[in-house]
Amino acid sequence: MKNISVNIDNIKEFAAKAEVVALQNKIDEHHKSLLEKTGKGNDFLGWIELPAETDSNLIASINDVAARIREKAEIFIVIGIGGSYLGARAVIEALSNNFEALRKRDNNPLIVYAGHNIGEDYLSELLEVLDDKDYAMTVISKSGTTTEPALAFRLLKNHLENKYGKEEAKSRIIAITDKSRGALKKLADNEGYQTYVVPDDVGGRYSVLTPVGLLPIAVAGFNIEKLIEGASVMQKINVTSSSLESNPMALYAAARNVLYEKGKLIEILVNYQPNLYYFTEWWKQLYGESEGKEGKGIFPAGVNFTSDLHSMGQYIQDGQRILFETVLSVDSPKKEVKIPFDDDNLDGLNYLAGKRVNEVNKMAELGTTIAHVEGGVPNIKIEIPEVNEFYIGELIYFFEMACALSGYILGVNPFDQPGVEAYKRNMFALLAKPGFEKETEEIRKKI
Repeated sequence: MKNISVNIDNIKEFAAKAEVVALQNKIDEHHKSLLEKTGKGNDFLGWIELPAETDSNLIASINDVAARIREKAEIFIVIGIGGSYLGARAVIEALSNNFEALRKRDNNPLIVYAGHNIGEDYLSELLEVLDDKDYAMTVISKSGTTTEPALAFRLLKNHLENKYGKEEAKSRIIAITDKSRGALKKLADNEGYQTYVVPDDVGGRYSVLTPVGLLPIAVAGFNIEKLIEGASVMQKINVTSSSLESNPMALYAAARNVLYEKGKLIEILVNYQPNLYYFTEWWKQLYGESEGKEGKGIFPAGVNFTSDLHSMGQYIQDGQRILFETVLSVDSPKKEVKIPFDDDNLDGLNYLAGKRVNEVNKMAELGTTIAHVEGGVPNIKIEIPEVNEFYIGELIYFFEMACALSGYILGVNPFDQPGVEAYKRNMFALLAKPGFEKETEEIRKKI
């Protein structure tokens, strides 16, 4: 069976293979410190062994709860922000029909999201839709006090209780939170909600293979055992060796850091499959929040080709030469569509008649790669046999481990996010939150 692999042939004009290989000693050192949990942020390394150590009883419980939710809900709301929703959304959208919202509902609820913004229209329109729909929800927060999800949960909990009554509402709320403390844990205990634990040693952006991601993915009808199986395979590859030749995570981390040292400050994750859009969004958070600190880090961006070739493609081809691309290249699509012959041929496409649409897409991918490399844009290719639960599981673990290695090469702690607190302090001060009186006084002088 094939696994996800990395190809760096298209960076050789910008970085010699010897320069990538020269990072092997650093990779060995950082790989060892991650496995032995001796490096920066070692309190948040529980995700490393997570796939192989996931309890089968936990999986059974999640599948049982998901089945119960599917019986009573047309819509399932995932309330969370950052890693508390992006991982689940990335997997669900990657595996779903591109037109899921337009399909006739079978036994699987439509998954929608809240608590990831403070849009009044968004929340109001969601509540209007829920007036006429059967729904349930999960609220995901270690503390229960993060503004965006806490605000959304307050509104949705009130709506749910008014619609169904408090007792029935309780059976439609699942809390995923800290095992012993925090506002949400206290509320869940007081109300008797079904709960799952966010492990203490797993940070939000590394949490998709915990109940944070597994519950919504299971409710959506996907096979979480296969997801974990794929991640376990990549975990086994990782623990077997740190060699650049046999560990694709190490190779990717080394290659992107060599390019960074050569002034390639922006990495663009490219996909040619529209349903990988939110996988790019998850990747952006993982890498941006892990590496962007202390004045360092590669800026993570994303494009969806071929759509964005007609917009951002111009800049990538001819703009500043400060970027490189990492392409998610999928070998086999799930479906098959052949291009028909047309007698009139007014569009001039009969030369494609009989070919699969994927053949055209693959030639677009190859042609774009050649053009961009010739235009001064290095290209790393991550090859994925197909998009299914198993390979998405592999890809999740691949990016998580590569991110940790890459952060250590940069010399930062990939498991904290001190910069995230700056906007919160200002927002609390502007809203005159109790306890922020001094900050409120100071910030009002600035506006």
